[in-house]
Amino acid sequence: MDKIYMNRMVFYGYHGVYPEENKLGQRFFIDLTIETNFSKASQSDDINDTIDYGLVYESVKAVMEGRPRKLIEKLAEEIAQKLFKQFSLIENVTIKLTKPDPPIPGHYDSVAIEITRKRPQS
Repeated sequence: MDKIYMNRMVFYGYHGVYPEENKLGQRFFIDLTIETNFSKASQSDDINDTIDYGLVYESVKAVMEGRPRKLIEKLAEEIAQKLFKQFSLIENVTIKLTKPDPPIPGHYDSVAIEITRKRPQS
C-alpha cells in the first residue's frame, strides 16, 4: 500500500467540552496518513490519477474551522468520513488530532487521539 503523509497541519477552532474553549478557541494539529495506490499516477504524471493534497487540506480545514464539536474524537471521525466521501482513491486513513493546550491541570506537552479507518464497503 502506498502512503501520503500530511504532517502537523495547524487549525484554529472552538471545539471542546468547556465553555471557555467554545468562546476563546484554541489551536489543533492534524497529522494524516492516507493509504492508496498511486502506481497509475506514478506512470501518468497526472494529478487526476492521485489525491490532490491541497484539496485534502481544504477538506480537513472545513471540519476543523467549522461548527464547534465537544470531542476531538468526533472531529477525527468527521474528517475520515468526509475524506472517504470526497476522494474515491483513499483506501484507509489514519488521523492524529493533537490538542496542544487543553484546559486541564498538569504538566505535559499535549493530548492527542489517533484513529484509523478503512473505506466503508459499498
